[in-house]
Amino acid sequence: MTTSTLSRTEAVGPKTNSARSINRDTLLNAALALLGPHRSISTLSLREVAREAGIAPNSFYRHFRDTDELAVALIDSAGAALRHIFTEARRNIRPGDSVTRMSVEIFMAQLEAEDQLLPLLLREGTVGSSGFKQAVERQLQYFENEIHEEMVRLENLKGNQLEDARIAARAITRLVFTMGATALDQELSDRPLLVEQTAKMVRMIIRGAQSLAILADE
Repeated sequence: MTTSTLSRTEAVGPKTNSARSINRDTLLNAALALLGPHRSISTLSLREVAREAGIAPNSFYRHFRDTDELAVALIDSAGAALRHIFTEARRNIRPGDSVTRMSVEIFMAQLEAEDQLLPLLLREGTVGSSGFKQAVERQLQYFENEIHEEMVRLENLKGNQLEDARIAARAITRLVFTMGATALDQELSDRPLLVEQTAKMVRMIIRGAQSLAILADE
């Protein structure tokens, strides 16, 4: 299956060096371009971002108080862009496909996406400052809410009940992001096994919630 991906400019807006067109998105794009696959947002300097954006350092303050505020905005933009990617990709899942497996495959595919949005979230959620970790946590909660709604919808269509569906959604979100962080340090050749294992663990969480709902009714 071909997954839908967003380019860096689609994720946080068009980049331009025109002084009249400089806006928040221009600076977000500049920061994203500087990060690469392993660099933390915390290492970015104001002058570095301004130079990449093609503006004078003082112009930075028209849009952000400091680089920390820019970093949180970048994390928020990355989370929103990723949720859009996953939503669009799920809509393209064919009847008969395993929703769980395909969703995990879509997630893992974003580790290699050019825009590097998912690695950004995974990295800042573990090595970033407390403010950055809080921003990532907020994005994880958005993912949890969407997973909860989708999981309940699909299980209702099958006539299944779930015990503590929100807790199950939280467990799935934390599991998948943890496995994604593990995948960053693995060879690409190991990715299929990780996808299979992660999909199986997600199914186990869902089956467990189903079983607990049945026991609660007895």
